[in-house]
Amino acid sequence: MTTAQPAAENDRDPRPQIEFRKAEGALLPHVESYYLYRHDADDIEGVERVDLGQLRFVIRGEGEVTFPDGRTEPTKKVMINGPGTAAAQYRFRGPFHCFGVSLRAIGWKALIGIPAYKVTDHLIDGEKLFCEQAPMLWQRLHKMDTLDEMVDAIEPLLKLRQYEVKPVPKAHLVFLRAVREWAATKDPTIDDLYVRIRQSSNIGERQVQRLCKDYFAGSPAHLKRKFRAIGAAMRLYQGASVDEVVEPFSDQSHMINEVRHFTGHTPTSLRAGIDPVLAVTLDNETFHFLPDVIPESVDLRRR
Repeated sequence: MTTAQPAAENDRDPRPQIEFRKAEGALLPHVESYYLYRHDADDIEGVERVDLGQLRFVIRGEGEVTFPDGRTEPTKKVMINGPGTAAAQYRFRGPFHCFGVSLRAIGWKALIGIPAYKVTDHLIDGEKLFCEQAPMLWQRLHKMDTLDEMVDAIEPLLKLRQYEVKPVPKAHLVFLRAVREWAATKDPTIDDLYVRIRQSSNIGERQVQRLCKDYFAGSPAHLKRKFRAIGAAMRLYQGASVDEVVEPFSDQSHMINEVRHFTGHTPTSLRAGIDPVLAVTLDNETFHFLPDVIPESVDLRRR
């Protein structure tokens, strides 16, 4: 369990409280982590970097999210955030409390079951996807105070969902492992991704492109940009200089624009005035990003 709780500046402007708990057990292949976000200010604004899908229960408060194309959607009591193409802005009327589940790529397929590109930069009504189970759980969460209680309450619903959605094909697991290994290289090229996948499967280039859209809501080229920009943002936030992270980009201006596009921040603002929630998600020891799309503990031979 990791807790991030910045000190309050004053009583009228409390800072957010964020708790994380890493997934374990049967849901580990599908869920990266669980979190509980509480912010008791009256008016809350911030930026959310691009990420994989999220399942969220808004326990208290309401608001709206503005996506990269300028379109604004209201929050829902139970909502699924589709994978994003760029950073999004949010504004909540507080106090705002939210319990969330951060999904791995496998989890998006196994628990949500909707091709990611069809819901990119959208908020999906979770009550329509999980039927009567979602509002029932939402009511129960109101009576709980701790993240552990909430995790225990949602795990049966997620396990049940695994049996309602078509299983992830073995070939897709090979694809996801190749994506992780490819993304972890110093400067991944699209051709290198194709080569890696051909070495371990009979998946062709067109199918790779389709699977990238299904799991990550974009082409391999767009996926590479996400990996590169978030990786640079993590290193910058953790103290690296601009010169140390600029190499994979064409120049410094390109790096700044890409980091801003995917995180909503420039290298300078990553260190000063950064959104506190974004700060936690850029701590790689707390909140992992896309390269960890499939955990090492998953044995492909047994699936």
